Amino acid sequence: MTTNSSPQLWLYDTTLRDGTQREGLSVSIEDKLRIARRLDQLGIPFIEGGWPGANPKDVQFFWQLQEDPLKQAEIVAFCSTRRPNSTAATEPMLQDILAAGTRWVTIFGKSWDLHVTTGLKTTLAENLAMIRDTIEYLRSQGRRIIYDAEHWFDGYKHNRDYALQTLEVAIAAGAEWLVLCDTNGGTLPHEISQIVQDVVKVTGKLGTGDWGLGTRKDSSQSPIPQIGIHTHNDSEMAVANAIAAVMAGAKMVQGTINGYGERCGNANLCSLIPNLQLKAGYSCITEDQLTQLTEASRFVSEVVNLAPDEHAPFVGRSAFAHKGGIHVSAVERNPLTYEHIQPEQVGNRRRIVISEQSGLSNVLAKARSFGIELDQQKAEAREILQRLKDLESEGFQFEAAEASFVLLMHEALGDRQKFFEVKGFQVHCDLIEGKETSNALATVKVAVDGRNILEAAEGNGPVAALDAALRKALVNFYPQIATFDLTDYKVRILDGHTGTAAKTRVLVESGNGRQRWTTVGVSNNILAASYQAVVEGLEYGLLLHSQAEAALKAAS
Repeated sequence: MTTNSSPQLWLYDTTLRDGTQREGLSVSIEDKLRIARRLDQLGIPFIEGGWPGANPKDVQFFWQLQEDPLKQAEIVAFCSTRRPNSTAATEPMLQDILAAGTRWVTIFGKSWDLHVTTGLKTTLAENLAMIRDTIEYLRSQGRRIIYDAEHWFDGYKHNRDYALQTLEVAIAAGAEWLVLCDTNGGTLPHEISQIVQDVVKVTGKLGTGDWGLGTRKDSSQSPIPQIGIHTHNDSEMAVANAIAAVMAGAKMVQGTINGYGERCGNANLCSLIPNLQLKAGYSCITEDQLTQLTEASRFVSEVVNLAPDEHAPFVGRSAFAHKGGIHVSAVERNPLTYEHIQPEQVGNRRRIVISEQSGLSNVLAKARSFGIELDQQKAEAREILQRLKDLESEGFQFEAAEASFVLLMHEALGDRQKFFEVKGFQVHCDLIEGKETSNALATVKVAVDGRNILEAAEGNGPVAALDAALRKALVNFYPQIATFDLTDYKVRILDGHTGTAAKTRVLVESGNGRQRWTTVGVSNNILAASYQAVVEGLEYGLLLHSQAEAALKAAS
C-alpha cells in the first residue's frame, strides 16, 4: 500500500510503438487514439506514441493529439540519433519529430561498440558525436529529452568504458533521463542490479569533477539525470529485471500493456504496476486508477484484436480462480490462504471454478456467487455435484461455461424457468460444385406458452442460421432477444481417434451489451452440440433479463 511518503516511480508506456512490433498485432490511427486515451485515464505519465515520419499513420496520430490533447499524460515522440557524418540541424527525420509538437522526445542511441562498427558502420567517436549533436539540437528547439541507451547491458558487459562514454555525452548534451535498455532480453536480474547500481554511482559524480564533465552544458535542468529501465522478455525476465533495476535506483520503468512487443515482448506493465505499488511500496498511480488495471488490460487486448491471456498474473480471468475443493474451502474462510492480494485492488474478482475435481464447497461457493443459497445438508447440493461430475465425464466443461452450470443448478432445484421448448430443427447447406459456399438455411420448431412456432432463416454457416432462426421464432415473445449477440464460438474434438464419429464440445459466448455468458453443448453431432449451446445461451440471457426486471420491481 502506498502512502504520501512512498517514493515516486515514473511509468512510461510504449504499447503504441514497441508493443505494435509484436508479430500479428496491427492497429489503426483510431485504435492508437483509443488506447492512448485509456492509458491517460489509467494515470500513465509518459505515453510513447510512435516515430513521427516513419509512416503516415504516426504522423496523423500526433497531429490529432495536437488538436485534442490528452488530459494528464505527456505524449512522447520517438526517434534515433542523426545519421553518421551529417548534422542534426539538417536531418529530415528530426524535422518530423519537431512537427509532432510534443514537449518530450525519446532519442535512442548505440551503447554497444559492436552495433556502432557493424550496424552503423561508423567510428566510436562519430557515434558519440551523433548522440551529442542530436540531443543538443532538440534541446535548442525547446524539447526535453529521454535518452534510451539501446543494448546498454550488452554494451556495458563488452566495453564498459565506451558504454559509459555514451551516457556521459548524453548528459552533457542535456538529457534528463537515461534509460538503460536490455534490448536483446538476455540479461539476468543479478546483472541488472549490479550494472544499474554502478551507473547510479557513476552519474552521481556529475558536477564533482570525478567524471570529467564538470557541470552540465544545459544548466536549466537538474544537473544529475534520473535513471530508467527498459527490458525485453526473451529470457522470461523482463518484469523481474525491471524490478531489480528499480531496487538498484532506477526511477522510470518502461513497458507495455499485457507485455506486447517484438519477439517475446516487453516488460508487462500489468504485472509491474501492482508489484511495485502493492508489494514494493512505490507510488505509480492512484489507488482508484489501480482498480482500473484489469479493465484497461482487457480493453487494450480487445482493441488490438488479441485474445486476453486468461492466466496472466493480476489481470487474467484465472488469476484469482480457485478449482480444488480444499483451496475453495480455505478461501471461503480466509482469502489470504490462497490469494497474495485482494483481487479488487487491481479491478479483478475471485472466481470459484466448477469441474469434475470440485468438492461440495465449490458448488456451494459457486451457487452463492450467483445468488443461489444451497443447504449442504440437503440432497439437492450433492445431486448437483454428482450431476456435474457425470456430465464432465461425458465431455462437458463447466469451468468455461458458468451459464450452463447455473441452468443445471436451477434444474436440480426444480425452479428452472421454461421460457420456450425446443421441438426440433433442420439445417440445409448449399453445396455448389467447383465453388466454396457457406450459405445455410435452418428451420426450427419451438413452443412458447403452448403455441408452436415454425421459422426458417439463412446464415453464414449452419450455426449462424440456427441462431438466426431461433431468434426469429422467439423475438415476438421476448423482444429483449434483439439485444443478444453471439460473440464467440469454439469447437473442441474430444476423442479424435474415432474419426468422424468423434464427440464434439461446443462453447458459445453470448452477450447483451452489458454482460457476457458462456454455455456448452456436447454431442457426436457438431450441429446438435452447437444447437444445445445456442439454446442455453438464449435461455440464460432471458433469465438474466427476468432477474433484472424482478430486482427493479422490488426496488420500486
